[in-house]
Amino acid sequence: MLHDILILIVGIVIGAVIGFFGARTFMKSYLKKNPPINEDMIKALMMQMGRKPNQKQINQMMKAMEKYQ
Repeated sequence: MLHDILILIVGIVIGAVIGFFGARTFMKSYLKKNPPINEDMIKALMMQMGRKPNQKQINQMMKAMEKYQ
């Protein structure tokens, strides 16, 4: 009886750990392939704020976004 409960708890813990790392790996690869913000979005945002961005400013914003991902 105690042996069965212990196996169940260990199985749940192992499943949770494997699920966590599997989901983490999947989300990292998904975000790398489909970034939430791209250069066109940054350019549109800056133009809406009344600024005409040059490529250097766009690259700086992209690097800042990648730093926080």
